[in-house]
Amino acid sequence: MAKVLCVLYDDPTDGYPTSYARDDLPVIDHYPGGQTTPTPEAVDFTPGHLLGSVSGELGLRAYLEGAGHTLVVTSDKDGEGSVFDRELVDADIVISQPFWPAYLTPERIAAAKNLKLAVTAGIGSDHVDLDSAISHGVTVAEVTYCNSISVAEHVVMMTLSLVRNYLPSHQVVLDGGWNIADCVARSYDLEGMHVGTVAAGRIGLAVLRRLAPFDVKLHYTDRYRLSEDVERELGLTWHESAEDMVPHCDVVTINAPLHPETEGLFGDKLLAQMKRGAYLINTARAKIVDRDAVERALRSGQLAGYAGDVWFPQPAPADHPWRTMPHHGMTPHISGSSLSAQARYAAGTREILEAFFAGRPIRDEYLIVDGGALAGTGAHSYSVNK
Repeated sequence: MAKVLCVLYDDPTDGYPTSYARDDLPVIDHYPGGQTTPTPEAVDFTPGHLLGSVSGELGLRAYLEGAGHTLVVTSDKDGEGSVFDRELVDADIVISQPFWPAYLTPERIAAAKNLKLAVTAGIGSDHVDLDSAISHGVTVAEVTYCNSISVAEHVVMMTLSLVRNYLPSHQVVLDGGWNIADCVARSYDLEGMHVGTVAAGRIGLAVLRRLAPFDVKLHYTDRYRLSEDVERELGLTWHESAEDMVPHCDVVTINAPLHPETEGLFGDKLLAQMKRGAYLINTARAKIVDRDAVERALRSGQLAGYAGDVWFPQPAPADHPWRTMPHHGMTPHISGSSLSAQARYAAGTREILEAFFAGRPIRDEYLIVDGGALAGTGAHSYSVNK
């Protein structure tokens, strides 16, 4: 029997919901490209309910306890003596979400003598030290594609919000004002702008497809070039590197995983190569950009706006400079945790657990590390320190 340690974010401030804004979710059984949505043997939750908070438990308790396993759920993951650290020492499986990551550092992995499986309920497993997982024989899996479209929608929303100066204009209404000049002095049309994505995988390509109808000029850079058919369909211009691409773009969106090649990519040097007054959208990982360089670029006017929902660390401290820098559209890490996405990543987490307990192979597209090496999606998306 296994001990499963699940780290989730806190419940709403006014308590776990007893009702919801909508009664149902659209039924989606596959993603673009044909990959099926999660296919567990069963689920013990209602799609559209809040599953990613402590009381939601990813809908796993009845399943796990019914099979004789132990489930520990907590939001206390940081600081000396955290519940996470206390429970980790004899845990067999750790589950956490990118939005409230349980950072599995080399020290924590070394201390977790029983740890066999680390599951990301969502996508993006950089909160797990992959080198340590490889050396300790820990399997790392995530629910690939479960919230990629959710994030892509968030990118489009943030792009329009910055370019059209939506958030300050909405604040004028909340404050009881009506000064139109204040609102439109920083408002532009997206039409005709050059928009580029750093990485054109599941999320980046979905962003490009959703922005194409706005009659923008689309650019991308990626370690894997897209097919000629896709480039022709969307009118894409490919660039060898981010350095080559950003001088051409009015909007740049980052959709790459965090690994040694992307960490710190957007520092003072690369930001200075962008067009003055460009917008930068980052829903990937905060450490792909230099925190202080972004603030400097906003204050100097080199960037007209920055939006994203990824921070480091997470949760971000109250004095994090991105909370108070000008012309930003930051949110807490919510882009991939819509109630729609939660139903998919909760189901995918159960699918991974069912395979693990039955001794069946975990879906190749869910694997990041397996058998002491990068595997599946991990081999395609990540690199490790040599």
